[in-house]
Amino acid sequence: MWDQIAKEISTWTGEPFEIGDRSSVGGGCINQGYCLRGGDVAYFIKLNSAAQESMFQAEALALNQMAATGTIRVPKPLGVGVVGESSYIVMEWLEFGRGTSLSWEKMGRDLAALHQAPGRGQFGWDRNNTIGSTPQINDWLENWADFFAEQRIGFQLHLAKRRGGNFPDPGKVVARVREILADWQPPPSLLHGDLWSGNAACTVAGEPVILDPATYWGDREADIAMTELFGGFPAHFYSGYEAVWPLDPGYRHRKPLYNLYHILNHFNLFGGGYGSQAARMIDQL
Repeated sequence: MWDQIAKEISTWTGEPFEIGDRSSVGGGCINQGYCLRGGDVAYFIKLNSAAQESMFQAEALALNQMAATGTIRVPKPLGVGVVGESSYIVMEWLEFGRGTSLSWEKMGRDLAALHQAPGRGQFGWDRNNTIGSTPQINDWLENWADFFAEQRIGFQLHLAKRRGGNFPDPGKVVARVREILADWQPPPSLLHGDLWSGNAACTVAGEPVILDPATYWGDREADIAMTELFGGFPAHFYSGYEAVWPLDPGYRHRKPLYNLYHILNHFNLFGGGYGSQAARMIDQL
């Protein structure tokens, strides 16, 4: 398998590549991760089953789209493939270090610039993708309230019902979400989509990087809300963001709704206490 991946890397780069060293590294909760080194170059490889090739294709598309905006650093994907029973994505290897206050301020500024990148003026994406291993539906819609109510909260609730989650009728919750967002029609922004602290880092040179996206065009507040869900980002990140594009005062009221999506997804992925947390959030709606 590894020899075949090395051959593909040579094809994609146009330079001969032979593996001199292979080491296991963190690949997140879903994938296996490896560093391949040969000569003076290194690559990051994520592996999953062959059936998950489309997940990696969507990741490569998202990374390329974000990179094309020229706003924030993302790992450069080289290619996606299948060998035997495994699918894989190959990316450039980045050496991460500790970010400074200036690094985090720049990350906020760069993310705001990404959110301001021009698009087609609708909510959705070019294809369906995944958030973790959960399918994420991205059919294009004109109205944000409809998109988020149906394709985010409604879809997760239907998955949760199949998992045995004890939540109110999805139709009633979707109607309430649509009501809350009825008067809010933000400009569509290109989102990372899964922006918790584990998917943001700084290189050893201090350059901010975001990775492992679940990209779509949506309300920028959804990205900011998730940065606050699991402990929050450093304060300099938020001041950097606000310096470029201040948040609407109503963000604080919409934040719990946007984070309900991720808590429902965590219930569908991991179960446990996320179910009761999601139930409390729904009650508050």
